[in-house]
Amino acid sequence: MKDSAEFRPATMKDEIKDYFSSHLKKKPSLTLLYKNIKGDLDEVEKALQLFSKSSNPIISEINSYLFQKSGKRIRPALLILCAKLLGYKGKEHINMSALVETIHTASLLHDDIIDHSDTRRGKETVHAKWGPNITVLLGDYLYIKTLGLSLESNFKDIVKILTDVSTEMIDGELFEYYMSGNLNILEHEYLEILNKKTASLFAASCQIAGILGGASKEELSRLISSGRNLGMSFQLIDDLLDFSGEAKILGKPVLSDLSEKRLTLPLIYTLKVDGAENRSRIAAILEERKLSENSTQEILKMVKSNGALEYTFQKAEEFALKAKDLINLFPKSIYRDTLSMVSDFVLNRSL
Repeated sequence: MKDSAEFRPATMKDEIKDYFSSHLKKKPSLTLLYKNIKGDLDEVEKALQLFSKSSNPIISEINSYLFQKSGKRIRPALLILCAKLLGYKGKEHINMSALVETIHTASLLHDDIIDHSDTRRGKETVHAKWGPNITVLLGDYLYIKTLGLSLESNFKDIVKILTDVSTEMIDGELFEYYMSGNLNILEHEYLEILNKKTASLFAASCQIAGILGGASKEELSRLISSGRNLGMSFQLIDDLLDFSGEAKILGKPVLSDLSEKRLTLPLIYTLKVDGAENRSRIAAILEERKLSENSTQEILKMVKSNGALEYTFQKAEEFALKAKDLINLFPKSIYRDTLSMVSDFVLNRSL
């Protein structure tokens, strides 16, 4: 192993991008993906602003901060596109999309408390700005308010979907916390965490769209499976970006997962293929209160040298292609084509 002084993160990032570029198509932009649903997404933003209002000044203040248009809104977009894929002509998809985004936001609030995260999307977390007590209460408030608003839907199955997905996401969060710092975590255990924490809400977004659009049993199964596969790919690319991205693009420090004692797929793969050599060193690094620059460089060198990043990307690509294949079974339309491109976007984002 070379001296850490010889390690250059920018060089490693360029080499990773060279590898990925031979596997990827041109990255579609969000502007292109959202071109045909921009009006719907604007209505979702209005709904989010309406949901965030409260007579309680602290709730209103924090919600205004939270629901600034800074996220990708990929889950609402997925719901809207799937509904339109099925020819849905109503308006209920707007509120349902806003509810899905609110559940996602509530989950991030709880994530940030558990992880002691100070930044997200390039700005202070609610946890850092208002403290953990207010943050956990607000997260609970958003979950409960979402389920309450869902009762107004004409489609009563949607209430159960949102309740079930909220439970599943918390289940995944609990198991992830339980496994923090565990060097014996297996790949299938980690993928199950991702399935519950992230992919479940992608799947629920597509399922809600299917119910609104009157999907057949077979069509609904396809939509749910496509959404779940897309969510898996999305989170695996997040894992990858934690090692190969840039802090200013990620909106959080590089290797933030490891600093929070979470072992993601690149390190799980590293422990599997050369664990005897690196296990004790990784264990020692996990004991650091704050990840040092030398430790960061050492971990990055490990995963670069053994194919862990390429392996993680290949897994993400497998899930993305499954998602695309399932969507392409629907009749050709601009919405089917856009949903197909969403898989390309997820796989290409911020590399």
